[in-house]
Amino acid sequence: MSQTGTSVFPKRFVHVNTVGSALGGGRKVSIPLAYGYPAPETFPIAELSEATVSALQESGPEMLQYSGGSGQQKIVEWIRNRSRLRSIYAEEKNILVTSGSNQGIDLAARALAEPGDEVWVEAPTYFGGIRAIQLAGASLRAFPIDSQGLCVDLVEEALMKAKKDNGKIPKFIYILPNYQNPGGTALSLERRKKLAELAYHYNFYIVEDDAYVELNFTGHTLPSIYSFAPDRVIYLSTFSKIVAPGIRCAWMIAYEEILKRAKILKSDGLTSVFVQETISCLLEKMNFDKHVQKLIACYCSRKDAMVQAIHNDFQDEVSFNEPAGGFFLWLTFPSFIDTSYMLEKAYKKSVNFIPGNAFFLNKTTSSHLRLAFSSCDEESINRGIERLAEIYFKMRNSL
Repeated sequence: MSQTGTSVFPKRFVHVNTVGSALGGGRKVSIPLAYGYPAPETFPIAELSEATVSALQESGPEMLQYSGGSGQQKIVEWIRNRSRLRSIYAEEKNILVTSGSNQGIDLAARALAEPGDEVWVEAPTYFGGIRAIQLAGASLRAFPIDSQGLCVDLVEEALMKAKKDNGKIPKFIYILPNYQNPGGTALSLERRKKLAELAYHYNFYIVEDDAYVELNFTGHTLPSIYSFAPDRVIYLSTFSKIVAPGIRCAWMIAYEEILKRAKILKSDGLTSVFVQETISCLLEKMNFDKHVQKLIACYCSRKDAMVQAIHNDFQDEVSFNEPAGGFFLWLTFPSFIDTSYMLEKAYKKSVNFIPGNAFFLNKTTSSHLRLAFSSCDEESINRGIERLAEIYFKMRNSL
């Protein structure tokens, strides 16, 4: 095993085992509340099939050839236009198409951080982000979130102390500002502005992972952090949640010098031309806004079903913030509950979830868990929550 693999694997051993156990370990469950998967019935299969044929007819062999550059012109132009809804006004030179948003996190981490550098993250945060940053050799420090997202005041206090004590300023802060995975929270406008100001003042970058931004249940969209600090932010988003994850196509928007570094590090060359041309053709032919509204209606209905089921079955035994978008709901149980142990009980009831310790840096136990409402219909959600409540009350009453 390489030195990098040897040094990183023990740090993320808990996360790998926790997530692997939650997602199956070979065991099938009838109610998979662990999976942050898009609903397969929302995939535009007929439209994708038509777009594939049309793209091949229009582009011919070039669509199947190797290619260089940062992305096909049509899809880059679509990204530019769509990004304006987030108050992002980027030029073509500021956009790099990637093979999924996880590749974007990996490229950003390796482009910005050297081994031994410090990176700050939310607690809890996406375990894929934790893994990518650790594989880049950086050390991590976590800051809590509340109902308004990352506690930026605590970040500011830590920055002031680091500067005063000649300590480490982070190379970047990794953040999911909209419908955070796993917390479901959205960073407030005031905190977005403040974080951008801090990035300028203390000379660090922000990696803004905006995978869920289109799945907004309220209709009220906040400007991106990028819009307040375009030369200090690397903005990431993806087609995985709005078209289908199997297409592996996403994008990065950043200052030109950062993108140059990212392109050098992009070991797979250009993201599949076939995929890019197919998506471009799909977006030209479909009513994309109408498609997004169908997605929102589906996921909002499932979120409502889960929230109501938790109120009915758990009553006041657990706490959570109702998400205004995205895929996830973050439950907090009484401190005497270990959700990793609870998961083993859940498998016997053919239901699963991801225990909270997977989303923290150094926790081996947690009284939190993440539920995904995206991939199960309302009836399955109701049955799953009912089973989890039965497990919880048996655990509570046995203590």
